[in-house]
Amino acid sequence: MKFRLGIISDTHGLLRPEAERRLAGVNHIIHGGDIGSPDVISGLQQIAPVTAIRGNVDTARWASTYADTALVRLAGRTFYVLHDLKALQVSPAALGIDMVVSG
Repeated sequence: MKFRLGIISDTHGLLRPEAERRLAGVNHIIHGGDIGSPDVISGLQQIAPVTAIRGNVDTARWASTYADTALVRLAGRTFYVLHDLKALQVSPAALGIDMVVSG
C-alpha cells in the first residue's frame, strides 16, 4: 500500500474546502504551524491522524499543547517539523532525518 502524506501550514484559523479536498485520502497530515484555531486541527483529524506544531501566531492558551518542533517517523522515513526554517538548530543528516518540514 502506498503511504500518502499531507503537508499544510499557515492556516491562520481557516481550513479551506480546497485544502480539505486535496488532503482527502492521505494517511497522515503534518501541520507546520500557524494553526490559528483548534478547530483547524479538529477538521484535519476528520481526514487523517495529525502531527502539528505551533507557529508564531499560535500564542493562545490552546496552542500550549503543541510543541515548537516535532520529530515524527512515518512510512519508514523521519521528518523534523518546525515553523521557521531559520530556527533550525539540528543537523538533519547527523540525526538521520529524511525531510525537514517548515511552515
